[in-house]
Amino acid sequence: MTSFGVDPVHFGMIMLVNLGIGLITPPVGAVLFVGAAIGKVSIESTVKALLPFYAALFAVLMAVTYIPAISLWLPSVVL
Repeated sequence: MTSFGVDPVHFGMIMLVNLGIGLITPPVGAVLFVGAAIGKVSIESTVKALLPFYAALFAVLMAVTYIPAISLWLPSVVL
């Protein structure tokens, strides 16, 4: 990614947020199915309840992707 001008830490944060969203979205969302099974609720009702959170997660993904300072601030403080 450095050849495209993207910091490796920034790219890692984009990937982490994307993978986190992927774990809770159907049809492959493993965490979604486990959570619905533990709660003894249907997948459909779980997805309906999660719709506002999907919108928030998408907004966070866009912010992390297009504002690199969000994901690069803490490493710059620590290092």
